[in-house]
This record gives sequence, C-alpha cells and structure tokens, in this order.
Amino acid sequence: MKNVRKYEYYTNESLLEKLIDEFGEMVKRLAYTYVKDWQVAEDITQEVFLACYNNLENFREECSYKNWIYKITINKCKDFIKGKWILPKEFLERLFMNENKRSITPEDRLMLLTEERILSQNVLKLPVKYREIIILYYYEDLKIKEISELTGLNEATIKTRLSRGKKFLRKIYEGG
Repeated sequence: MKNVRKYEYYTNESLLEKLIDEFGEMVKRLAYTYVKDWQVAEDITQEVFLACYNNLENFREECSYKNWIYKITINKCKDFIKGKWILPKEFLERLFMNENKRSITPEDRLMLLTEERILSQNVLKLPVKYREIIILYYYEDLKIKEISELTGLNEATIKTRLSRGKKFLRKIYEGG
C-alpha cells in the first residue's frame, strides 16, 4: 500500500509525530462531531495518538494510516459516549472553516459563515448513527467503501443512514 510505504523509514517516535502533524486536526474535528465539546475532543485526540503509538508494531498494512486512525477515533468517541451522558451545548465556533473565501465580498462571507454555522449546528443535532455517516461522507470526503471499513457497517446500511440523515436535516431546516 503506497500510503503506508511512505512511512516505512520512520522510527516509532518520528512516525507518531508525522501522523499527529498530518491527521491531528482531522481527528480532533471528528471527535468533536461525536462529543460536542472541544476540550473532550482534545482529550480523545491525545488518547487516539497514544493508542496509535502503543499499537504501531501491530499495525497491519491492510488499510491506510488515515483509516486506521479514524477507526480508533470513532471507537474512542463511542466509548466516551457510552460511558458518559453528554449535555447538548450550543457552540459559537464554526466546525469546519474554509479559508479560501478571500475573493468574495464581506457581506457574502458573512452569509456563508452563517449558513455553515447553521449547517454545522444542525448536523450536530442528528442522532450519532446518522451524524457520523454525514460527517465522514461530506466533511471528511470518505467514500462509502472507506466508511464501511471504518465503521464495520455494510455499504447498504451506510447508504440508508446517509439518506435518512439527509431527511432528518431537511426536517430540521423545515422546522419540523
């Protein structure tokens, strides 16, 4: 697997540094979509990379490091959710920021930021099983097959959850 081979000459410590640099922010954002708390997401991110370090020797080259790390993240988040009830929080930070909006007017930029914030908040209102699929598919740009590998769900289930998640979002936007 070419993605894995690009890391083959690293020591475990330098490999972990490289993985943190490459995937750290993505892991934190993904964790946040589950737990809805930035501090907890940071804690989970640390746990994910600690687990990665402790299991680097056991990594099988059946998937990419990205998929492996995402799978660990999802499992850590689900463990957290099972172990603790999470109070819903309103958040002011935007979940995903697109920095390439410099060529638009300030008014247009404000409208886009508002729309993105509303969309992010509404996605976070979805039940976890739909939210996770929406996030992985639309925000992380993973393919159905990759999501299947990460979650252990079959592709038909993922397609169904994606469809139902979009219907839930539509209902939220329509106020029902």
